[in-house]
Amino acid sequence: MCSALSAASTAAVAQTSVTLYGVIDTGIEYVSHANAAGDHVLRMPGVTGELPSRWGVRGTEDLGSGYSAVFTLESGFNVRAGDSGQGGRLFGRQAFVGIKGPQGTLAFGRQYTMTYLALAGADLIGPDIYGLGSLDAYVPNARADNSVTYVNTLHNLTLGAGYSFGRDAAGTGNSPGAGTCAGSLPGAATACRDWSVMGKYDAASFGVAASYEEQRGGPNAAANFFDGVAPTVLASSSDKDARAHISAYAKFGDAKISAGWLNRRVDTESAAVADVRSNLFFIGASYLATPALLVDGEAYRIINKDHDTRAAMGTLRGTYFLSKRTALYAQGSYLANSAKARYSVSGGGGGTTPVAGTGQAGIMLGMRHMF
Repeated sequence: MCSALSAASTAAVAQTSVTLYGVIDTGIEYVSHANAAGDHVLRMPGVTGELPSRWGVRGTEDLGSGYSAVFTLESGFNVRAGDSGQGGRLFGRQAFVGIKGPQGTLAFGRQYTMTYLALAGADLIGPDIYGLGSLDAYVPNARADNSVTYVNTLHNLTLGAGYSFGRDAAGTGNSPGAGTCAGSLPGAATACRDWSVMGKYDAASFGVAASYEEQRGGPNAAANFFDGVAPTVLASSSDKDARAHISAYAKFGDAKISAGWLNRRVDTESAAVADVRSNLFFIGASYLATPALLVDGEAYRIINKDHDTRAAMGTLRGTYFLSKRTALYAQGSYLANSAKARYSVSGGGGGTTPVAGTGQAGIMLGMRHMF
């Protein structure tokens, strides 16, 4: 009897795994022209450095016949004060459960949208404090509450789709400047809905990706363009905030180059609210100079003709690996605004918006540890 129970227990352990993981990343940042008076600020940023800090638990259970139950609970936090990110959510980065099998993964909960997943291969700087998020803060925060996703990889081709019944219940921590849009309202079937699709092909030496995402309006919803112009109110479920993206990358030994385009279209049914279009372009390169030193950088250009706002930005970063888990980094960036634009170079938590037409420099020295 005891031996039978022992064997059953051993089998159960062998079929189930749970992993605790995380990233702790912080440093000191300098930002010029950080207010209306043109003063600079020296601070420990509140949101991110090279990578956003987080801890999480992920698990899998073998169900047999090639199928597994999977889950992830991931909590974002700010090292500066120890508070929770993503609008104060306990598991604001990810919280989902699903089934993984030969036909792909079907998952339910708070998850990344296909925009985030499709951009990951070509956006070399990633969710950095001086990355794409400085010009479109939704990109590194592209998640949706109440979502169902399906992702399947066949050889080198990955296809995915997601649908949310109500994309954001907590507001600015999830979609900065976009208000709240909880959805799931009786009589308003499409209010606050989010849907996204992607396709990407990743070979050994190159990759290409494309995605489309559409967010619907609803109570308290808005679309922020992060250029100093007031957000566009998306009061109706017919109002749309859509992003389409195409990107590619290529590898040459220890070097990698990439480029991409992100088009954004905000359409409202109200004649009193103007539609808005923007185009965001980026190119990047990275080089592993030694096994311990990675140098990378990206250049960005955003054009919003409807607001008459434009900006160009460049970021250079060096990461020195002390071990597989611990690294030091130094990075610098400069952003040039057009006459009416007020983009900020830093995505470190607000408080650095310059006067219209003013350029900004950002410099950060930091450290990160992964576990």
